[in-house]
Amino acid sequence: MGAPLLRRCNRLTPQRVSTAYFNRSTIRAFSCTTTRSSPSTMAPAAVTSIANGSSNGPKQTNAWVGHHGAAGVDLRSDTMTTPTPAMLAAIQNCSLLDDVFVEDPTTTDLESHIAALAGKEAALLVLSGTMGNQIALRTLLTQPPYSVLCDHRAHIIKYEAGGVASLCGAMVKPVVPSNGAYLTLEDIVANADLDDDVHTCPTKVISLENTINGVITPLAEVRRIAQFARQNDLKFHCDGARLWEAVASGAGSLSEYCSLFDTVSLCFSKGLGAPIGSIVVGSSRDIKHARWIRKSIGGGLRQSGVVAAPAHVAVNETFGKGPNGEGGLLKSSHETAKKIGKLWTDLGGKLIHPVETNMCWLDFGSAGCSTEAFVAFGKEAGLKLIGNRLVIHYQIAQNEKEVLPRLEQVFRRALEGGSNEAPTNKGPSNMYRGR
Repeated sequence: MGAPLLRRCNRLTPQRVSTAYFNRSTIRAFSCTTTRSSPSTMAPAAVTSIANGSSNGPKQTNAWVGHHGAAGVDLRSDTMTTPTPAMLAAIQNCSLLDDVFVEDPTTTDLESHIAALAGKEAALLVLSGTMGNQIALRTLLTQPPYSVLCDHRAHIIKYEAGGVASLCGAMVKPVVPSNGAYLTLEDIVANADLDDDVHTCPTKVISLENTINGVITPLAEVRRIAQFARQNDLKFHCDGARLWEAVASGAGSLSEYCSLFDTVSLCFSKGLGAPIGSIVVGSSRDIKHARWIRKSIGGGLRQSGVVAAPAHVAVNETFGKGPNGEGGLLKSSHETAKKIGKLWTDLGGKLIHPVETNMCWLDFGSAGCSTEAFVAFGKEAGLKLIGNRLVIHYQIAQNEKEVLPRLEQVFRRALEGGSNEAPTNKGPSNMYRGR
């Protein structure tokens, strides 16, 4: 690098580097050679030192330890997954450029990779599943009046702080699935407002959550609904926070599912185990508009590589390296979930939903057990529980030899009617109840 260019680099921070001044290869090099700690040149021992809590400063408990840590006994949600040392190493080696200017190669590489996996034209990194859903819906909703039709249990209506109303100005029409499991075309047709009656709020977006409560909406059913949406000029969104799980179960490839929707929100920080982040996939036109919406709600990312890098590792390691989740770890969590469901039923318990992916829903009503007692039994056994929903992530599966005997103790106590309180299936009762 010549002296004039070096002098210019010395006056700049990574936030200020622009393709207006330097070409892409120079930016890539500069992102790892600034006056900040140079992560890409750190020896592997330095990364290990940080992971072990022995960097400069007092020694701390190592949280980057996968299933050997608290996540291995935490069945409250798959949001409890612990990021892995490989994700930490990715953060240490990522580029540190500005995604608002679309200049960070770590981020654009992730977006291109997920778009290709999903069979979509483009993708946009966001900080959370809620942000992804709200940005996608706001992108699809153009001219009011408009309403969004969704399952009455959907995250967008129950657990996103009223964002569809406050951010999109839309009405939500919740629908109870007639089969008790997932929305069908018949449910959609019976509840969509498509005529010119000025007294109604016309349906403009259909939003499906897949999986919902661990239950898969079959690919064939999604195809039927997608055809109906196209025929009636409706937009079609998927809250795919756990769509990875449906794919891992063999229900269809990621691209087969995503190709049927206008937009899909996919989460990195639940079952995949990344520390933070989600992504929205869609057409180039929709994603370009979504980038505006993201900026308007404070979601523009500066040194976004620290979010994108571990997310990329999570996709490759946990989901797998192909659209069907080839070589991934999610299938193991489904197998463990089925073992847990069988353990409960073998002891005389009943399930509310069949175990299709990574969730077990226990029927406390027939068991004569209260949520509070069940959680207390779990605590005594060294397990973190939240209610009658058990979420089994891959770090639970890796630790099943420890978890299954403890759960058996809890199940036996619960099924013996070890509570004087009224039994209830009210399910999760704190901040994690929605996810």
